[in-house]
Amino acid sequence: MKKTILSIIAFFCLGLSLILNFINPINVYANTSSEYTAKALFLMDYNTNQVLYENNSLNKMPVASIVKLMTICLTCQELDSGNLQLDNIVIASDKAASMGGSQVFIEAGGEYSVSDLLKSTIVSSANDASVALAEEIAGSEENFVLLMNKKAKELGMQNTNYVNCTGLPASNQFSCAKDTAILLKEVIKYKDYHKFSTIWIDTLKHNKGRETELVNTNKLIRYYEGCDGGKTGSTNEAGYCLAATAKRGNMRLIGIVLGAENGKLRFAETSKLLNYGFNNYENKLIVNKEEFLNEEVSITNANQNYVKIKPYEDLFVLVNKTENLDNFEIKTKINKNIKAPIKSGEKVGEIYVVKNGEVVAFTNLVCVNNVNKSSIYDGIIKTINNWKIK
Repeated sequence: MKKTILSIIAFFCLGLSLILNFINPINVYANTSSEYTAKALFLMDYNTNQVLYENNSLNKMPVASIVKLMTICLTCQELDSGNLQLDNIVIASDKAASMGGSQVFIEAGGEYSVSDLLKSTIVSSANDASVALAEEIAGSEENFVLLMNKKAKELGMQNTNYVNCTGLPASNQFSCAKDTAILLKEVIKYKDYHKFSTIWIDTLKHNKGRETELVNTNKLIRYYEGCDGGKTGSTNEAGYCLAATAKRGNMRLIGIVLGAENGKLRFAETSKLLNYGFNNYENKLIVNKEEFLNEEVSITNANQNYVKIKPYEDLFVLVNKTENLDNFEIKTKINKNIKAPIKSGEKVGEIYVVKNGEVVAFTNLVCVNNVNKSSIYDGIIKTINNWKIK
């Protein structure tokens, strides 16, 4: 009896060790395509858009349910603009309820909140929930696909074409690893996405009391440190795919693996990509948007002589962990002949981060406060003050 218990414990420990090693390998430094088996890979730093690793990243290929990232993106966009609310009720159509593949078994004529449909799409990669969202936003899946392709062009996704909103096999539907990274970067900007992206297990309740368990298809959410988003996909045509993002400290990475041979490999190779980035690089905050610049900007025809300015956004640089910031230089360019009135947040110049003569990051310089146009009274007071000084 005692030997049996010890054997069970030993077997459990061995199994746990194997799981952790495949999900989160330690100190893996990837730099050659021979270390991977997936058909296409891409690793990008979120803050700087700098590519850390790629292989076949522009190859057009099916990406299965990773297509749903665009469905999620457009839904979050509608929520962010106020055109859609999470508590809006959607009545599921016959078409949505009849979708095959990965699904949460919504009922035709059933009432579901946008929140539940979005959660089902993000967590469980539900085809039926995706179609219900598409129909709610655009009236039909066909109209929604037009919006998907329009958004892809706006984002600069040059090797992508959508035919449906689910990723189910369809002729002439394709994307690539680089475009997938661009899309995931857009998706993770939305706060509504992050309300659901880290859910591991949840439940969808149907009108008639039936319940469907939701389990996140992205195992890295649970097993990879810092992973807080992503999307899986798999079909016979596409193989096993994964888009994932993870954040540690100031650094957020986006890793893409397309066309892996099985589910285990897609998680292992994505983890390997992310580990390579975190082990070798780091983000440094070099321009802080909360800090005013020392120089004051002169504005003509204004009720004040100068105005304070600051960067519009933080600027990060990506450096190898052995590198310091001595190689980076900060330069500013102030617009000439700035005239009042000018509003707080309005652009008055630009600030650049330069390395070896090349601009590696830049953002606008903006006015800190409103500056009104000078009135006759302001002119009189200014003249009097100038006379007193003399």
